[in-house]
Amino acid sequence: MSRPQQILLTLFLPLLLLSLSQTCRAHNITKILAQHPEFSQFNHYLTATRLASEINRRLTITVLAVDNSAMSALVARHFTLQTMRHVLSLHILVDYYGSKKLHQLSRSSTLSSSLFQATGAAPGTTGYVNITDHKKGHVTFSTEDLPDGASPATYVKSIKEFPYNLSVIQISSTLTSPEAEAPVPPPAPVNITELMYAKGCKAFADLLLATSDVETSFEDNIDGGLTIFCPIDSAVKSFMPKFKNLTAPHKSSILLYHGVPVYYSMQQLKSNNGVVNTLATGGGVKPTYTFAVKDAVDETVTLNTKVDEASIKAMIHDEDPLSIYSIDKFLQPKEMFKAVLAPAPAPAAHKKKKKGKATDDSSSDDDAYSPDSAPSDEDTADKDAAGRIAIEYTSVFSAILVAFAALLAF
Repeated sequence: MSRPQQILLTLFLPLLLLSLSQTCRAHNITKILAQHPEFSQFNHYLTATRLASEINRRLTITVLAVDNSAMSALVARHFTLQTMRHVLSLHILVDYYGSKKLHQLSRSSTLSSSLFQATGAAPGTTGYVNITDHKKGHVTFSTEDLPDGASPATYVKSIKEFPYNLSVIQISSTLTSPEAEAPVPPPAPVNITELMYAKGCKAFADLLLATSDVETSFEDNIDGGLTIFCPIDSAVKSFMPKFKNLTAPHKSSILLYHGVPVYYSMQQLKSNNGVVNTLATGGGVKPTYTFAVKDAVDETVTLNTKVDEASIKAMIHDEDPLSIYSIDKFLQPKEMFKAVLAPAPAPAAHKKKKKGKATDDSSSDDDAYSPDSAPSDEDTADKDAAGRIAIEYTSVFSAILVAFAALLAF
């Protein structure tokens, strides 16, 4: 190997390792904090305000967590959920600060943008957090609009670090900011059926209007976050013969099946592939009425129920906390309809029957799929995540090897 190639190899290998580590890195803030009961309230409100999914989808993030005692003081102020989201957004920094970096700040102080600032919700510089490394390793955190007489929060300990993607550290108290704590006007009321009428989902909207309790369930879930997948008119027309034969409870369930009690933007749907619960999901040990969200190579998002697979055709509405997408098929849950199985493998070579042994040819079509024998939703989600990581790993690794080969040939 020539001297120039050795130099290239020395420079290239660290980039290779860094790329692979970042490709394979994934984090779930809810699971991380669940291992520490003292942060259960903070964890709960990250989920309730939908900040958990925002944290999980970002590559580089620092979470300033507070324990239940500090959260109790915040909860006692009875903020609305939207105001609570603003306050907790201050505790999410859009940069990486591990314990080592915090104690080695250049000039002993730095300003970091919080999610409150990065999303545009904070006026001026009020969404920035001032981090100061004092003598003897004492680190403090304060907002730019810290009220007179208020004390900054102090660094307590590191909870979890994935350099240089995610850092979860504990601070002594919640950050105080008059701007973040200001009352937030409630969002303007949204009429979901009117939105559907205007964007090619009139038939599905009519079904909701004809089932008032289902329409109410959709509306009641908007404030907490809701994603609706409404079949286009032609899809509803094709499914109507089956729909008319359903019992009233099943009609309600299948309509609720098209709503997911979480707000998902299109970007989140593409990055958070896996099994999702719906408004029809029960509270049993094994969730029912779920389906899998998958992002295809051509960036088409599909919904797989194990009975049919629908593709998202268009965005009807996307404004947190509500998103509505039109889909090309009526979603059919496996709890109501027979699952479509993969083609059976070619029959094995015929073996001579042993005397006295009877063959079992009594299995019926009804036995072709059993929900009890299906993999759990967590297993399916984990397999989907593993598959995506493997694909990403292979793609990045292949691209790097091609580039590396070109460098060596140079």
